[in-house]
Amino acid sequence: MKKSSSSAFLGQDLGLDIAQSFFKPIQRTEPPSPTKRHTKISVVGTGNVGMAIAQTILTQGLADELALVDAKADKLQGEMLDLQHAAAFLPRTKIIASVEYDVTARSDLCIVTAGARQIPGESRLNLLQRNLALFSHIIPQLVHYSPHSILMIVSNPVDVLTYVAWKLSGFPSNRVIGSGTNLDSSRFRFLIADHLDVNAQDVQAYIVGEHGDSSVALWSSISVGGVPILSFLQMQQIAYEKETLEKIHRAVTESAYEVIRLKGYTSWAIGYSVASLARALLRDQRSIHPVSVLAKGFHGIEGGEVFLSLPAQLGRGGVLGVANVHLTDEEAQRLRHSAKTILEVQSQLGI
Repeated sequence: MKKSSSSAFLGQDLGLDIAQSFFKPIQRTEPPSPTKRHTKISVVGTGNVGMAIAQTILTQGLADELALVDAKADKLQGEMLDLQHAAAFLPRTKIIASVEYDVTARSDLCIVTAGARQIPGESRLNLLQRNLALFSHIIPQLVHYSPHSILMIVSNPVDVLTYVAWKLSGFPSNRVIGSGTNLDSSRFRFLIADHLDVNAQDVQAYIVGEHGDSSVALWSSISVGGVPILSFLQMQQIAYEKETLEKIHRAVTESAYEVIRLKGYTSWAIGYSVASLARALLRDQRSIHPVSVLAKGFHGIEGGEVFLSLPAQLGRGGVLGVANVHLTDEEAQRLRHSAKTILEVQSQLGI
């Protein structure tokens, strides 16, 4: 399927003629300011996750142009038309789609959600090898058509595939980011807020490390309304035990599995999570998010190039820096264990 837009229904020439006859030109005009940016986002993969991301990007008005890519031509066409038909209710965004990657040309941000699904009984390594083959097709084409873009990987296992994308792209590490534990941290903030009966927006809390079972909850740096959480609990005379805190962390790691068990897949939360990252990057907000970045050299992580989630400042240049968050000795040890877990998997990929 070639790239399409709603103008295809009228024909390009007819659409132009109608526009010229509908509007009467004004006199003594000047061209637009050369400093105006045209923001373009491409989403590769139009499954549940990809479309939730696309829909959130549209409703939040984050791009002037949105390109969709998928191998399934009919589904892709249908998704594009479905979004285009909502144009009257959305900020103005040009929506295009194609099975060919030239539709992504000159993107500011390329979001990859495509990935092979695990077959029952299949090993994690075999799944990774199939995703490596898929990424070997996707990433070079995105780089070819958008050599100055930022790559954001959402496909799972996100940390390893972010490393794969970095290696395949040849991009500097600041322009390759994984969605990482940004959503995990949001779940963490919600559960803490629910436990304490406060607004989640007043809770500052991070999950770092692997987006998975070896993730690390940074209890020592959590604050509620600017007050460290342990002091907050004492002030409110709320009894707590370490087991209670660990139970909340376990609930974070199990949340996705619970959503999948109940509805078959996750989508809306990851859509909001990725849109928040896109906004931070493209609007140069310089806000801090726990995303998967090249972590070697931070918190004693050595011995190999590994991507895992750390609180990173995001802006137009991608990853601008990593926040120097204080970790206890136990938290730092757990983070290094998380890095070792990912490195062991990466070592079997052969790239």
